[in-house]
Amino acid sequence: MQIKPISEIRVFMENYAAPMGIEVVDVEWNDKSAALTVYIETANGVDLDTCEKFHNAILEPIDELNPTFDAQYTLNVSSPGLDRPFKTERDFERNLEKEVEIKLYAPLKGQKFIDGILTEFDENSVTVKTAKEEIKISRNKIAKINKAIKFD
Repeated sequence: MQIKPISEIRVFMENYAAPMGIEVVDVEWNDKSAALTVYIETANGVDLDTCEKFHNAILEPIDELNPTFDAQYTLNVSSPGLDRPFKTERDFERNLEKEVEIKLYAPLKGQKFIDGILTEFDENSVTVKTAKEEIKISRNKIAKINKAIKFD
């Protein structure tokens, strides 16, 4: 199925999200299920009511945008989840000085998994402070980086 560019759909949704205090974190298209999923975040987290509120706010306007050129699709609005990998610069900014989990493609200093505080980042690398040292890691060596999940 042909759809409009995800970047166009995302910008469209951001125009409705921002005044509501909602950040569009990601937009995904699933061709198999003909589903457009919008992942949102707020300063206070996301609950079912927030998802429903945003879904209702964009339901009619998104039909006017016609992202699927009149083909039927399902619109989903969701929380990005606790262990969502960082995809954007905003993800890194939001988690600066917070604990992160990093999975590497290949071991670095004998480790394939690194936990630490994200202290710096740029387009090429991230720096994390572990219990033992501060490590600068090239982004192209990172398979996944996400916020550390701690259960008390």
